[in-house]
Amino acid sequence: MWKQLAVLIFMTLATQVASFEFESIDGGKIDLSEFQGKPVLIVNTASRCGFTGQLEGMQKLHETYGPKGLVVLAVPSNDFRQELKSGEDVKEFCEITYGLTLSMTDITSVKGDKAHPFYKWLQREHGFTPRWNFYKVLLDANGNYVDSYSSVTKPMSGKLTRKIETLLR
Repeated sequence: MWKQLAVLIFMTLATQVASFEFESIDGGKIDLSEFQGKPVLIVNTASRCGFTGQLEGMQKLHETYGPKGLVVLAVPSNDFRQELKSGEDVKEFCEITYGLTLSMTDITSVKGDKAHPFYKWLQREHGFTPRWNFYKVLLDANGNYVDSYSSVTKPMSGKLTRKIETLLR
């Protein structure tokens, strides 16, 4: 019975993550359920931050591990007052400056009362709230929270890529 209960709880948590939708920077929706079966790295970003150069590393992750199944999702946020004024400006900046082709949401709140439901879920279930731009959240192929990383962890760091490679096996 305990084993069945554990499986049910596991499936419920995965379903919760899969049920989240973001507004896409291109219009329309980004539904996390579309990524079921793939590990996902979600990063809150900003265009005018000292860590903005990490967009290059995020694109490299996307190019290196995307064909193997990894999804890299950028979540631009102005919660730390370092984002451009519109999603259109953010998209143009990221494409021109970093050649970004990875998935990107529209400008989204990641902390506090106005936080997106995904980030509220992270806070409630895992005690995680981004303390700055470029905090990273890694989910496994079932949508389960695996780990989080601060701004100082670069996207192509061994610490992160080893975990991604393990999830892709």
